[in-house]
Amino acid sequence: MPRWRERLGQYWKLVRGDRPIGTLLLLWPTWWALWIAAGGLPPLWTLFVFTAGVWLTRSAGCVINDYADRWLDPQVERTRERPLATGAVSGREALAVFAVLMLIAFGLVLTMNRLTVWLSVVGLLLAASYPYLKRYTYLPQVYLGLAFGWGIPMAFAAVQGALPAEAWLLYGANILWATAYDTWYAMVDREDDIRAGSKSTAILFGDLDLVIQGILYALTLLVLARAGVQAGLGPYYWAGLGVALLLVAWEFRMARGRDRAGCFRAFLHNNWIGMAVFAGIVLHYALQPATA
Repeated sequence: MPRWRERLGQYWKLVRGDRPIGTLLLLWPTWWALWIAAGGLPPLWTLFVFTAGVWLTRSAGCVINDYADRWLDPQVERTRERPLATGAVSGREALAVFAVLMLIAFGLVLTMNRLTVWLSVVGLLLAASYPYLKRYTYLPQVYLGLAFGWGIPMAFAAVQGALPAEAWLLYGANILWATAYDTWYAMVDREDDIRAGSKSTAILFGDLDLVIQGILYALTLLVLARAGVQAGLGPYYWAGLGVALLLVAWEFRMARGRDRAGCFRAFLHNNWIGMAVFAGIVLHYALQPATA
């Protein structure tokens, strides 16, 4: 294999190009916000900027996460084959990839209004600082929600030039949801993280993990319901939330034994929850425009 192709393959693994689930979990809430802010299909350029921006910022987040965790990943079964953990990519290369991705994303944001540009600076700080939280606090999953959901206020800013109440309700719901699904993810690595001295909500929750997960998902759906009332969404949205509730129940069936495989399947399954909520929003605006 030519060296340039091998390097591109390592960079592709570094940005998790082979694992799109993280992009999808970031994309659904961004699309929720864009559709609600626009009252339907958002302007196509705005849709492109935010969709491309999701991939770019998620990829950059993976790079800086692996850079921060290069001391930890070799000790964790699931992550020991990552390019930085194996030494296939150097720390300097990783930082260069991170910088390129963020510069492209910022270039796209510059085509939006001033409020969106200023909010993007906050998003950059959140994304860059998140990976270091697991050394100092048991709540990096909460901070992930803050970072992953920042596209929500940015979307409202881009479309409406304002930050209405429904923007913050959606953002709050996303923080709760991300904390919950990333706790499933952390439960996969819990034993490895304890040995390595890393911190997570999975370790913090301990034997109460399933109970607290239930509370987090219940609060997520309640805040999404409040956001729907605030935005004037109708029956199709409520149907989407109903499907999401059933999907959450199925996740608990998957993860009830707390085994690695079951918890990882539960984490992946959140893609369908995000899709169900989005489908309810799209159907509301497509089929009930008079009640929007």
